[in-house]
Amino acid sequence: MRRSVVKPMNGSNLRPTALTLVLSLVVLALGTASAEEPTKVEGLIVARSGDEIIVEYMKGAELAFLLTDSTKVSQVEGVLKARRKEMSMAALIPGLKVKVEGKYNESRQLLASSVTFKGDDLKNAQSAEAATRQTREAQQAELARQSAALKAQNEQLQVHEAQLAEQKANIEAAVARFGQLDDYYIFDEVTVYFANGKVQVESKYEAPLLTLAEKAKGINGYVIEVKGYASAVGSVSTNQKLSEDRANNVTNVLLQKGKIPLTRLLAPGAMGESDQVGNDKTAEGQAENRRVVVRVLQNKAIAGI
Repeated sequence: MRRSVVKPMNGSNLRPTALTLVLSLVVLALGTASAEEPTKVEGLIVARSGDEIIVEYMKGAELAFLLTDSTKVSQVEGVLKARRKEMSMAALIPGLKVKVEGKYNESRQLLASSVTFKGDDLKNAQSAEAATRQTREAQQAELARQSAALKAQNEQLQVHEAQLAEQKANIEAAVARFGQLDDYYIFDEVTVYFANGKVQVESKYEAPLLTLAEKAKGINGYVIEVKGYASAVGSVSTNQKLSEDRANNVTNVLLQKGKIPLTRLLAPGAMGESDQVGNDKTAEGQAENRRVVVRVLQNKAIAGI
């Protein structure tokens, strides 16, 4: 009985397996080579943070490179840009055009192996950085100036408010000291006016003041009230002082020339800018407000009313 032997036909039954194996090895090799192939970009450093630089290599596309101790930083020189000058990593500033080469590590960080740039590009970047720094410093100086001005303005406002509070307290104390005019008869009254910033009593007012003093002496239980005022032009504290000095000088005329006893004079009242009788927007109104009002009073209880 004859045996049947199946012979392979030129080994065609082995070829698909061998071809598949070869293709797999090629793909694996290509994949490995792609993974280890360095990343190269040319672009502009748009940010620098410690050991990391951000490079924009096309509009809207950026890559972050990590600088390491093994990163080579150099400046290309010469007409053909063939020479390289080793540089410090401090030269890698925002605005610098660079060529960067690097590889990813196992943590998917892109480590820069080399960074190169042109000398002219470094000068341009340094000039731009200096201009930016000057602008920033100027802005900071302006902000500091504005802050100082605002602080001074607030301090001035606080001083003004304190002066107003002091003036109000002084006026209230004067009003309390004088009492309510409803409790008194007003027998005579003289108003003395002053020039702007002046406190001395003009000679033309001496006669009316002396006449008032003589009239007062004939009134039983009389007292003389003296109130000084100022216009609202100028600072509050200055006007308060002006009104005080004016009232004191008028009082001195009554004491020294009118021979009014001190016991018959109420303490002079410095009323400052209060009780404005004229419009301080006009020269005439201001003149009306720079005044001292002198009144001869008699308490109604003394008068028997």
